[in-house]
Amino acid sequence: MSEEIRLGFVVGEFHYDITSMMLEKAKEHAEFLGCKVITVFKVPGSFDMPLAIKTLLKRDDIDAVVCIGAVITGDTDHDQIVAQHAARKMVDLSLEFDKPVALGVSGPGMTRLEAVERIEDFARRSTESAVKMVKRKREQSK
Repeated sequence: MSEEIRLGFVVGEFHYDITSMMLEKAKEHAEFLGCKVITVFKVPGSFDMPLAIKTLLKRDDIDAVVCIGAVITGDTDHDQIVAQHAARKMVDLSLEFDKPVALGVSGPGMTRLEAVERIEDFARRSTESAVKMVKRKREQSK
């Protein structure tokens, strides 16, 4: 029997009507996959995620972090900046702490309607990504 996978979720409150549904779908999928959700850390938006991710990655009871957010396009390129910098830092933190950080942040360059259409897909795929990476890391360390 394999060791249980323990997940932490970081969820952006910006566009919370969308991200709250993403979070619920992600938690349901984690349960379906036999994982335990240890905690949910809410942050103002996707740009604010790195500090929360780092906080969770330091914990011994967290095997991976799933990031849930929605970056919707506006009148400027702000969405591009937010998404690029948040994603880059997620990768950096994953490497720094040697634990998976899954990108479940939809966007940039997407409309509100597109964000709604992608709720289930991004929630499910990011959770699966975190779980697969934990399992594969465990296999490699045997």
